[in-house]
Amino acid sequence: MTASVIVVVAAVIERADRRLLIGQRRRGDTSPLKWEFPGGKVKQGESDEVALARELREELGATLLKSAPIGRIVHKYAETATPLEIRFFAVALESTETRPAAFEQVAWVLPRELSGYDFLAANRELVANLATGRIKPAEILVAANSGGEASNEGYK
Repeated sequence: MTASVIVVVAAVIERADRRLLIGQRRRGDTSPLKWEFPGGKVKQGESDEVALARELREELGATLLKSAPIGRIVHKYAETATPLEIRFFAVALESTETRPAAFEQVAWVLPRELSGYDFLAANRELVANLATGRIKPAEILVAANSGGEASNEGYK
């Protein structure tokens, strides 16, 4: 039996200087050299948070401190048979010092600079919302930890 969608988690990591961490896929990967947010497939039996922590450890050598959902999107790439459900999370790491293992390169960029990078199609709506300030990951994390709710309207 095949799943109707493949669930993927992705981390939007914002430093104190408002820069966001993005990674460029390797030359030999599908969609080579496209930019994306760190993350990956949720394995059977894993919660989103467990998968997020595992992916951040594997891809960046980083430790997840906290996360809060930002939104989700279902996207089907022409070259794949099964659609992806990508669940995006605002993420705080124990340290913003990373050891990228799964990317050609990584960059810390300001939200307004995101449009200068060639992102995967499934990331485009989130990139637009981050670039325009409609989604502010650090504020969403603070609100989630204080029991409040930050706005990420227009992106679900």
